[in-house]
Amino acid sequence: MASRESPDNAGKLLGFVWAGMSVAIFSGWFVVTRFSVTRELNIWDITAIRYGIGAAVLLPVLIRSRLSLRDWGLGLVFAILWGAPFALLVALGLQLTSAAQAASTAPTLMPVFAGLIAWAALREFPGWPRLLGYGAISGGLVALTASYAASGSAFDPTGLAALALAAAMWAIYTLIFRKAALTPLQAAALICLWSALLFLPPYLWLGLGQMGRASTQELLLQGGYQGVLMSAVAIVTFNRAVARLGSGAATAVIALIPVAATLIAIPVLGEMPGRLGGAAIFVIVLGVVLAASPRPAV
Repeated sequence: MASRESPDNAGKLLGFVWAGMSVAIFSGWFVVTRFSVTRELNIWDITAIRYGIGAAVLLPVLIRSRLSLRDWGLGLVFAILWGAPFALLVALGLQLTSAAQAASTAPTLMPVFAGLIAWAALREFPGWPRLLGYGAISGGLVALTASYAASGSAFDPTGLAALALAAAMWAIYTLIFRKAALTPLQAAALICLWSALLFLPPYLWLGLGQMGRASTQELLLQGGYQGVLMSAVAIVTFNRAVARLGSGAATAVIALIPVAATLIAIPVLGEMPGRLGGAAIFVIVLGVVLAASPRPAV
């Protein structure tokens, strides 16, 4: 039987299907989230909707599962890395930058951080193609930032820092998840429940939200996308992609997120990248593909 670390061809094909579904959901998420955080809702509302609804939807999974205390503790770690703190950082980045810039920063920096962390902590040399990819991603991000700074729109260093920190947390999550015994669905359920338990009480107690100002259509849109697609479906599909492809190959498919998000943002948000921005996104995508190349055998 094929192992989880070295799936057969059928497993790889299914892994790319899962990764493709993740790309579709993630790409739309950057646009949908920016649409709301720059209009009727704030970053606290988005996080509350995402994990409040997600916890309710996935609670039956935890009720049916017989999880150990260690599993619950690992779920808390996952929630810190890819739960409410992650969502708040990305929402802040989206509010201060743009959908294209955020989609070109957080997902694409993930393989860079994952590779460098594995190199430093596990002594796993990534290989020269991956290092070249890391350089292309970094250079592309610098060019993309410069293009927005030159145009005088959607540039904020705080937003970029928030996106970079979110990418580092996402990378650590993928490295830990590959060694975990939890299923993708169990991990998603734990992330949502822990995030809801930790975030909703202060959100309600401190009155951080402004949902009362939002229209019914806006709340339904965010409830479906944040609470169901992102909190349940996307986490499961991405976890399955990582489990079948490994974190490196999975991020190669995730490289399509900047392109898809940029194309969606043009008609929805009216955010048209300039020539330098478009070229930078192309370089970033090439960099992620190189960053996902096989690590040299030891």
